[in-house]
Amino acid sequence: MSGMKTIDLNADMGEGFGPYTIGDDSVLLDIVTSANIACGFHAGDPEIMAATFRMARERNVAIGAHPGFPDRWGFGRRVLPFSTGEIERIIAYQLGAAQALATYAGHQIGYVKVHGALANLTEREPEIAAAVMNAVRAVDAAMPIVAIALSPLDRMGRERGMRVFSEIFADRAYTETGQLVSRRQAGAVLHDADFAAQRAIRMVRGGGIETITGRILPTPIDTICVHGDNAEAIELSQKLREGLEAAGIAIRTMI
Repeated sequence: MSGMKTIDLNADMGEGFGPYTIGDDSVLLDIVTSANIACGFHAGDPEIMAATFRMARERNVAIGAHPGFPDRWGFGRRVLPFSTGEIERIIAYQLGAAQALATYAGHQIGYVKVHGALANLTEREPEIAAAVMNAVRAVDAAMPIVAIALSPLDRMGRERGMRVFSEIFADRAYTETGQLVSRRQAGAVLHDADFAAQRAIRMVRGGGIETITGRILPTPIDTICVHGDNAEAIELSQKLREGLEAAGIAIRTMI
C-alpha cells in the first residue's frame, strides 16, 4: 500500500550467561522484527549468541550487534571509566565477535545498537557518540547504527553521512528535553503494558517523543525498542504490535 507508515520493533536479547537466562527470546522473536544481541561483555556468551542468531534466522528476524561496557555484574548499566579510544576498541571487538558468530549461525549482522550506560552516554556526550561512530566505520563503513532519537549520536551520524535509524523506547519515560529518565528515578521504566503501548503508538503517529508531561518533541522514528529484561516485555510487545497494526501502521524491519 503506497504511503503506508511503517515501523520496526526491536528487542534486546541473548542477555543470559551460561545457564542463566534473562527474558524469553524465543517468544519475543515471534513478535519483533529486529533483535539486538548481547556480544559477551555486559551479557551473553558464544553459546547464547550462536543460538539466538540461529533462532532469529529461522524466524526471519533481522539481527544487530548490541555492545556494552564489560560489566556483567552491573548488566552494562554502570558507567565505567574508559577512554574514548578504549570505547572504540571494545565496540569494534564486540562487533567482530557478533559478525563471526552470526556468520557461523548462517545469519548476518545488519546494524549496531550500543547498550545500557554506553548508549546513555551517547545521549549526553558528543565525544562518546563519535567513538561509537569511529568504531563502527572502522569495522564496516556501510554498517547502520541505531541511535536514541534526538541524541548526539542520532544527529552526528546523519551529519557524517552514516545510515542511522532513530529509536524510541516503549518502556522508558522521557524528560522534557527528550532524554531518557534515569533508571535511578522512580517511574523511569514503564510497567503498565497498555499505557506503554498506547503511548508508543501516539509517538509514531505524532512523529515525536512524548515527555512525562505529554509534550511532543518532533523526531524521525524508525524503530521502537522493548527491553527484553523487562518483566512485561512479552505482554507489551504483543500489545504494541497489535495496536500499531490496528492503527494502520505496518510492522517491517528497518534494514
